[in-house]
Amino acid sequence: MSVVNENELSLCVRKVLDAYFKDLDGEPAVNVYEMVIRCVEKPVLEMALDRAEFNQSRAAAMLGINRNTLRKKMQQHGIK
Repeated sequence: MSVVNENELSLCVRKVLDAYFKDLDGEPAVNVYEMVIRCVEKPVLEMALDRAEFNQSRAAAMLGINRNTLRKKMQQHGIK
């Protein structure tokens, strides 16, 4: 069984955020947390749904969230 190395994911996020802050070139950063969550959440939901063959109950269990929460997040991200 393969396990995602959390340090690998963290390093990826750090690298992208470092580039983002450098690109701001002194401008103030706003809503960084929301931006990161929005960028990461949709592909996580899509991958879980794909793996669960679009069975929302199984995808929600895989993600460790309630099925209603999954449905709400799918709606927010425009996932059918």
